[in-house]
Amino acid sequence: MTRLPPASTDQYTALPDARLVTTPALLTARKNLTDTINARAMMCLHGDAGFGKTVAATSCLHELEASEDIRRITFHTRAVRHELHAALQLPGQPPRYATEFDHLLKATLATHPRTLVLDEAQWLSSDQLEYIRYLWDDPYTQLAVIFIGGEGCHTTLRQEPMLSSRIFTWQHSSRLTLDEVQEVIPLYHPLWADADPEDIAFADNRAAHGNFRNWARLTAHTHTALHRTGRTRVDQDVLRWTFSRLGAGA
Repeated sequence: MTRLPPASTDQYTALPDARLVTTPALLTARKNLTDTINARAMMCLHGDAGFGKTVAATSCLHELEASEDIRRITFHTRAVRHELHAALQLPGQPPRYATEFDHLLKATLATHPRTLVLDEAQWLSSDQLEYIRYLWDDPYTQLAVIFIGGEGCHTTLRQEPMLSSRIFTWQHSSRLTLDEVQEVIPLYHPLWADADPEDIAFADNRAAHGNFRNWARLTAHTHTALHRTGRTRVDQDVLRWTFSRLGAGA
């Protein structure tokens, strides 16, 4: 995948009526991404799995696609030049020699502004990170770079002083607080809209733990439970059945 995934896939599960909700972290990501791209700078968005990093980034970047050439890259090999050649969809066969390859990539990246989104950045090698910095440092390339990764991403980038010293913004994604859960989950899906706040707190404490990916799974199973039982409203009996599907304690 070289472009951003379609907006319809922003949600973790294909759940009817699920909405993308504006959490504080998403609003912060929107501001940080916009500022980073406008500055042609580099940003690191990192945090544990399921806290909404990729959803926040892709949903915000979709809003900028009309005016910005955005390429998402997940490196599958250590051949960073070849991965970039594919991501940029350059014609013809890749050059055989490194100097020729470098000239092609830098010339391409100098033609107009681009944003490179490097997903799963915690797995990038020192050589890959150094090459991205090398391209970004060139005075003629017009690059913004967004690193997105799990908890190890911050450590991986910090171990590269020449790169980390150039990071414009660091944003850490963390779990939703209970107050944030009570605010955003009723907006996320209609089945939570009229749920008792105590039941939402019960679900968060026993299964979701402020993790949006957990909430997506929980909502999908709760939706199934309501359909199968004929009930119209979430309660703790329904939630306990849902917990049994998730392996969560009741």
